[in-house]
Amino acid sequence: MRTTLSIVLAGAVVAGATVPLVGHHAFGAEFDPNAPIRLQGKVVKLEWVNPHAWIHIEITKPDGVKEVWMVEGGTPNTLLRRGLTRDSLTYGTELIVDGYQTKDHSLKRANGRDVTFTDGRKIFMGSSGTGAPRDGRDPTEPPTRKPGQR
Repeated sequence: MRTTLSIVLAGAVVAGATVPLVGHHAFGAEFDPNAPIRLQGKVVKLEWVNPHAWIHIEITKPDGVKEVWMVEGGTPNTLLRRGLTRDSLTYGTELIVDGYQTKDHSLKRANGRDVTFTDGRKIFMGSSGTGAPRDGRDPTEPPTRKPGQR
């Protein structure tokens, strides 16, 4: 009886270990590096969660229609180290976000690259090493070498 129970238990552990886990996505899997976007609006919701924080901002289109966009940032810990906190993203805070749209341009989602406050403070909010375009704005990126440089 103990042998049978041990085999069943061992089988359950092995089966549980083979269940696919939700993996972390790369920038290129979801966002379009050829579709930069600039959004200006007010914070209406903040999701301070791992693996990415999400800032929801309400923008007003040129025709007066309002839309709420979800903007993905780095991890909360990374954003905190860069100076972006829950307190700096309170509801109603006016922001300008530079980033990249999703590959499906019909979605109102973007990967945030930089967030700029009305007082001129600019904070890099993207996540490094995920395939996002390297443009030198990420202070943790090594400088991009020009052709012929060593």
